[in-house]
Amino acid sequence: MRLIFYRNRKTAFTLVELLVVLSICSLLLGILLPALSKARRSVRSMLSKNNQRLIVIGVLCYSSDNDGRFPDSVAKLGPVSHWSWQEPTVLAGFRKQTPTTYRSVSEYLKGYIESSSTMFCQSSPSKYRYAQEAWEAGDTWDNPMTSTAAEDPLFGTYCLYWNYIGYLEETGRPFVGPQSTSQQSYESKLLISDYFGYGHWRNELAYGAREAYGSCEKFNGASVTPGTSVSCDFWSQHNRTGELSLDSITVNLSAGFIDGRVETYTPANAKSMKISIKPDGTLPYPDHVSPGGTFYIPR
Repeated sequence: MRLIFYRNRKTAFTLVELLVVLSICSLLLGILLPALSKARRSVRSMLSKNNQRLIVIGVLCYSSDNDGRFPDSVAKLGPVSHWSWQEPTVLAGFRKQTPTTYRSVSEYLKGYIESSSTMFCQSSPSKYRYAQEAWEAGDTWDNPMTSTAAEDPLFGTYCLYWNYIGYLEETGRPFVGPQSTSQQSYESKLLISDYFGYGHWRNELAYGAREAYGSCEKFNGASVTPGTSVSCDFWSQHNRTGELSLDSITVNLSAGFIDGRVETYTPANAKSMKISIKPDGTLPYPDHVSPGGTFYIPR
């Protein structure tokens, strides 16, 4: 019998082969990463749209239990007889307007919406640390990061327009949010939208100036405008040269209406609304002292 012995030879990649493999991996990563990033943004946008749908359902359920009336707006400042408005992102106001109204959105809706995460855009840069505690506490919310008063405000990332009144810059007329399911002709059908605006005072924290576009949805070229003890971050882009415009910003925004639909719109299809000093929406805040700058709502 003839015995055949095989020599155990070790094999290894050559340097050229390793470089080829690394090049292919780098190429694949370069192709896949942008696609994955786009997919993540799409998923977050879809989750945010679902949040708005749940909020719209919650508001409509509240109205069905309250003779068709929508919740009162908590975005008010000052005494009842001559209040001014706050920005529509308010989730808890500074004070009650009357003994029969609440200062917190959760006092109206927490029976219909359990989780605070529903009230915040999924695409915003960060989550508000005490969101759930504030939602559960309602009017008794006392922020542990502040030492001023028990009635601490809270600002979210969605704009809430039921029973809200603003100033429409293009027409010089009031924006009147829907007050009940039996809508009047002068009332808007808009209940909620993503935050998208210009000139918010918190842009000064990021750029030292207000001149910036901001959104809870991330858009190209955006960085972060930091939150405060009573608010969370949002995405923004400083308009240093004045070249940015609504037509030049590419981002998909969402808005919900009293008929239950939630639709997508773009900045190019938006109109500007300013915060009103007067209760009836006839006088806007000047830009340099406005609590939140300009807000863009779907046409």
